[in-house]
Amino acid sequence: MVKHIVMFDFKDKNKKENLIQAKAMLEELLEHIPTLKSMEVGINFAQEERAMDLSLYSEFEDEEGLKIYANHPKHLEAVAFIKSVASASKVVDYRL
Repeated sequence: MVKHIVMFDFKDKNKKENLIQAKAMLEELLEHIPTLKSMEVGINFAQEERAMDLSLYSEFEDEEGLKIYANHPKHLEAVAFIKSVASASKVVDYRL
Protein backbone atom coordinates (compact mmCIF):
# COMPACT_ATOMS: atom_id res chain seq x y z
CA MET A 1 0.00 0.00 0.00
CA VAL A 2 1.25 3.48 -0.94
CA LYS A 3 0.01 6.68 0.68
CA HIS A 4 0.27 10.01 -1.18
CA ILE A 5 -0.30 13.21 0.79
CA VAL A 6 -0.12 16.74 -0.61
CA MET A 7 -0.81 20.07 1.09
CA PHE A 8 -1.28 23.34 -0.79
CA ASP A 9 -1.26 27.05 -0.03
CA PHE A 10 -3.38 29.09 -2.43
CA LYS A 11 -2.91 32.63 -3.69
CA ASP A 12 -5.31 35.17 -2.14
CA LYS A 13 -6.98 36.14 -5.44
CA ASN A 14 -10.29 34.20 -5.73
CA LYS A 15 -9.06 31.84 -3.01
CA LYS A 16 -12.46 30.50 -1.92
CA GLU A 17 -13.63 29.77 -5.46
CA ASN A 18 -10.29 28.23 -6.43
CA LEU A 19 -10.30 25.97 -3.37
CA ILE A 20 -13.78 24.72 -4.21
CA GLN A 21 -12.82 24.10 -7.85
CA ALA A 22 -9.57 22.32 -6.93
CA LYS A 23 -11.39 20.09 -4.43
CA ALA A 24 -14.00 19.14 -7.04
CA MET A 25 -11.37 18.44 -9.71
CA LEU A 26 -9.36 16.24 -7.36
CA GLU A 27 -12.38 14.29 -6.08
CA GLU A 28 -13.48 13.65 -9.67
CA LEU A 29 -10.26 11.70 -10.24
CA LEU A 30 -11.74 8.75 -8.34
CA GLU A 31 -14.13 8.23 -11.26
CA HIS A 32 -11.38 8.22 -13.89
CA ILE A 33 -8.26 6.59 -12.45
CA PRO A 34 -8.68 2.92 -11.46
CA THR A 35 -5.36 2.76 -9.58
CA LEU A 36 -6.59 5.47 -7.20
CA LYS A 37 -8.09 3.34 -4.42
CA SER A 38 -9.29 6.10 -2.08
CA MET A 39 -8.99 9.84 -1.64
CA GLU A 40 -9.87 12.55 0.85
CA VAL A 41 -9.65 16.23 -0.04
CA GLY A 42 -10.11 18.80 2.71
CA ILE A 43 -10.31 22.57 2.82
CA ASN A 44 -8.65 23.92 5.93
CA PHE A 45 -10.56 25.90 8.55
CA ALA A 46 -7.68 26.43 11.04
CA GLN A 47 -6.47 30.00 11.41
CA GLU A 48 -2.94 29.17 12.55
CA GLU A 49 0.03 30.81 10.82
CA ARG A 50 1.46 27.41 9.84
CA ALA A 51 -1.82 26.13 8.33
CA MET A 52 -2.06 25.13 4.68
CA ASP A 53 -5.23 25.74 2.63
CA LEU A 54 -6.00 22.34 1.09
CA SER A 55 -4.92 18.78 1.78
CA LEU A 56 -5.09 15.65 -0.33
CA TYR A 57 -4.77 12.15 1.09
CA SER A 58 -4.83 9.24 -1.36
CA GLU A 59 -4.06 5.51 -1.43
CA PHE A 60 -2.69 3.19 -4.10
CA GLU A 61 -1.87 -0.52 -4.18
CA ASP A 62 1.73 0.16 -5.18
CA GLU A 63 4.17 2.67 -6.63
CA GLU A 64 3.16 1.74 -10.18
CA GLY A 65 -0.42 2.75 -9.36
CA LEU A 66 0.81 6.10 -8.07
CA LYS A 67 2.85 6.56 -11.26
CA ILE A 68 -0.19 5.84 -13.44
CA TYR A 69 -2.20 8.37 -11.42
CA ALA A 70 0.55 10.98 -11.66
CA ASN A 71 0.63 10.74 -15.46
CA HIS A 72 -3.10 10.40 -16.11
CA PRO A 73 -4.50 13.22 -18.30
CA LYS A 74 -7.27 14.08 -15.81
CA HIS A 75 -4.70 14.36 -13.00
CA LEU A 76 -2.45 16.51 -15.16
CA GLU A 77 -5.43 18.80 -15.85
CA ALA A 78 -6.05 19.21 -12.11
CA VAL A 79 -2.33 19.80 -11.49
CA ALA A 80 -2.22 22.52 -14.15
CA PHE A 81 -5.16 24.33 -12.56
CA ILE A 82 -3.77 24.04 -9.04
CA LYS A 83 -0.33 25.24 -10.12
CA SER A 84 -1.97 28.35 -11.58
CA VAL A 85 -3.74 29.24 -8.31
CA ALA A 86 -1.43 27.84 -5.61
CA SER A 87 1.56 29.57 -4.11
CA ALA A 88 3.19 26.52 -2.52
CA SER A 89 2.81 22.78 -2.00
CA LYS A 90 4.40 19.97 0.01
CA VAL A 91 4.21 16.24 -0.67
CA VAL A 92 5.01 13.00 1.10
CA ASP A 93 4.74 9.50 -0.36
CA TYR A 94 5.30 6.40 1.77
CA ARG A 95 4.78 2.65 1.79
CA LEU A 96 2.95 0.63 4.43
